[in-house]
Amino acid sequence: MNTVRRGAAALAAATALLGTGAAGAATAAPSPSPSPVTIPDGLYGTKDPTYDGVWRQSLAFLAQRAAGFQPSDKAVGWLFDQQCEDGSFSSFRADDKAPCDAKTMRDTNATALAVQALQAVRNQSTFPEKADKAVKAGSDWLRSVQNKDGGWGYNPGGASDANSTSVVIGALAATGARPASFTSAEGRTPYDALLTFALPCSDKAGPGAFAYQPDKAGKLLANADATAAATLAGLGKGVVATKASPEQPPVCNDLSKPTIERASLNGASYLAKALAKTGHLNLPPMPGATDTSEQPDVGNTADAVVALAASGAAKEAKPALEWLEKNSAAWAKEGGPAAYAQLILAARATDTDPREFGTADLVEQLNATGPAPKTPDTSASSTSDDEGGFDVWWIIGIGMVVGVGIGFLVSGRKK
Repeated sequence: MNTVRRGAAALAAATALLGTGAAGAATAAPSPSPSPVTIPDGLYGTKDPTYDGVWRQSLAFLAQRAAGFQPSDKAVGWLFDQQCEDGSFSSFRADDKAPCDAKTMRDTNATALAVQALQAVRNQSTFPEKADKAVKAGSDWLRSVQNKDGGWGYNPGGASDANSTSVVIGALAATGARPASFTSAEGRTPYDALLTFALPCSDKAGPGAFAYQPDKAGKLLANADATAAATLAGLGKGVVATKASPEQPPVCNDLSKPTIERASLNGASYLAKALAKTGHLNLPPMPGATDTSEQPDVGNTADAVVALAASGAAKEAKPALEWLEKNSAAWAKEGGPAAYAQLILAARATDTDPREFGTADLVEQLNATGPAPKTPDTSASSTSDDEGGFDVWWIIGIGMVVGVGIGFLVSGRKK
C-alpha cells in the first residue's frame, strides 16, 4: 500500500475504469497541489486535503506514535470530527458539522487507516473512551460493507482490490480482530479475496506478485504497490510493521494448495528481485502521459522496504533503504506529512533511526507539518501498547518458520 496515495484517488479510480489493472501504481503521486480549499485548524499539511485529508492525518499519527510522540488534542479532535454517524470516514469533509448523507462519498481506505490511527493514539489520548467508540464504529462499518468475496473496494459496493482489502486487514489486526475469522455473508475471508489477486511463480512478467485488480479481460498484471500492501496484509501486518526474525531469503514457491502465508512470501520474492535491479522501484507512465519514461517511485520503494523487512528479508531491503536515505528528501518535502510518515515507518521497520535518515530528521520534519505533538513518551515508544494493541495476539506466533522457504506461520498479526 503506497501511503502517499490519497492525492491520486480520483486518478486511481479512473485508471481502474480503463481496465489497466494498474490503479495501485497510480496512487504513488504526491499530495495534491495548493487550492482555494481552506486548510482546517488541526490538520497536518498545507495542501488541498480533498483526496487525502483523513489519510495523511492518520498516517502522521501512526508515525508519531512509532517515534514516541502523542499527537495534540487538536489534531486528534479534527480526526474525530471527520467521522460520519455510521462510523465511516470520507477522504475529507470540508464541513464536518453537516451530517453525512447518501451523497457523502464514504471511503474504505480512509476509514481503515483512521481506525488504526485512533487505536494507536487511544492509550495516551485525553479522550480514550471517545477513541474506543470511534474505533468500534469504524470497524463495524467496515464489516457492514465487506464484499461477498471477502474483500473491499475503494468505495463501498465497488469491486474488491488488493490495496483496499489490505488496508482493512491492517485495521482489523489493529483492533485485535483476526482477519481470518472476519467472514462475509458468503463465508469468505479477506485472505480469500487477497489470494485471487496473487500471480503464480510461473508468471513470466511478475512471478509471485499481486495485482491491484484483474483487468477488463480478467488478466492479473503484476503491481508493486499492490504487492507490498498484500505481502504485509497476508502476514497479518500493516504499515507499522517491524522487522521479523529470524531472517530468511525470499523465494517464490507455488504450493499445490495456495495459502496466504506462502503467497505473501512469494510477493516478498517479487519485490526483492525488482529492487535488486536499481535499488528502487519505478513508476510507469500514466495513460495518456506525454513523458513515457519510467521514473523512480520513492513511495512504493518505501512500502517495499517495510514489506521485505516484515517478511524476514531485511537484508534484501537494506540497499533500497540506503537509496531512500540519499534520494527521498525532495519527494518528502513535496509530499508532506504522509511522505515523511512513510519514510519514518520504513526506517522503523529496518531498525534505522528516523532522526538520522541520511541528513534528515524525519520526525522533526513530520512534527513541523501540523500542531505540535505532546512530549515524547520514551518509556512507551517501542512497546506494543504504543501501537494501540497491535501486538496483543501477534506476539504468540511471530517468528515461527516451517521448513526451508515455507515462511512464517502467522494466522494473523499486528497491524
